[in-house]
Amino acid sequence: MTSDSDGRGAVTFSAAGAREGFRRCLPVAAGVGGYGLVFGVVARQAGLSTAEAALMSATVFAGAAQLIAVELWADPIPVVAVLTTVAVVNARYVLMGAALRPWFARLGLREAYGSMFFLIDETWALAMGDLTEGSGRGAFLLGSGVAVWLFWVAATVVGASVGAAIGDPSQYGLDFVLPAIFLAIATELWDGKATLLPWAVAFLVAVVTADVFPGRWYILAGGIAGSLVEVIRVSR
Repeated sequence: MTSDSDGRGAVTFSAAGAREGFRRCLPVAAGVGGYGLVFGVVARQAGLSTAEAALMSATVFAGAAQLIAVELWADPIPVVAVLTTVAVVNARYVLMGAALRPWFARLGLREAYGSMFFLIDETWALAMGDLTEGSGRGAFLLGSGVAVWLFWVAATVVGASVGAAIGDPSQYGLDFVLPAIFLAIATELWDGKATLLPWAVAFLVAVVTADVFPGRWYILAGGIAGSLVEVIRVSR
């Protein structure tokens, strides 16, 4: 257990915290499983075997990046294009990691960096909500991440196994699973009218960027713009 004088209280890394993260994330993990089905189907249609798709989900654990990678899949694989695009999409995790630093800086290196493997949009949002409420559960991210990881890998296997039979995932509404999850999480992060401005700026910048620049730059642009507005707001 560690603490300092910044008013955030003590931070612990315990089995109880991991269990709570796992429990709280189960509904979200089940939803992410639907997205995993989509990835499994797309990966199989791109030529990956079920084992290869499962290995990718287990080791990469980044839904949007994985989908982009298999969409760019070809023979030979365009390595530079895949790596560049994936790096741009995943650049938002730098901002997410920075947001967790006030709490994770008090944990051991093994605890902090071991948990970061499970940092995705959903687990970050849930962990931030839990930590900002003052729970001090440093292992919450780990527990929630394990829950999502299990569903993600299992769903990938199922999706890849029946990929040929499913065909177009959108005809079953599976393409809307991830947006629905993000909308549900966003409502939990809403902190009243005081946060309206950064949310609005992030939304507008993301929309404009998506219209002007190809690829996934809008994710990073919206996140940076909203974060800067919030920093300016709280520093006044």
